[in-house]
Amino acid sequence: MQDTHPIREDLQATLDAHRDLGPAYEAALVESFAARLDATIAARVQAELDAHPASPRKPKGNGMAPITLGSLALGVPLTAIAGSTAGTMGLIIAWLAIVAVNVAAAATMVHRR
Repeated sequence: MQDTHPIREDLQATLDAHRDLGPAYEAALVESFAARLDATIAARVQAELDAHPASPRKPKGNGMAPITLGSLALGVPLTAIAGSTAGTMGLIIAWLAIVAVNVAAAATMVHRR
């Protein structure tokens, strides 16, 4: 646990100064104490980060889930539209396009690694 005496001493000094100087200096005293408190917190956070360096994290999954789900979600209405307007040939073209997008996305994912 961190030593809190310096902060307590700073706060006590600020309260004593407020008592001695009066309310006219209240804003300046509060600003000064807040700045010292911010510096102390920043130093503690930095010390904690230095004590426990972060390990590099690998992204979970391969990133294909949104593309796959999007393809399925778009595939349903595209199938209905293509089937009703262009027949079997329209279905084939629509699904070939969906497959091409998924293959291109998978190839991009493989090249990134």
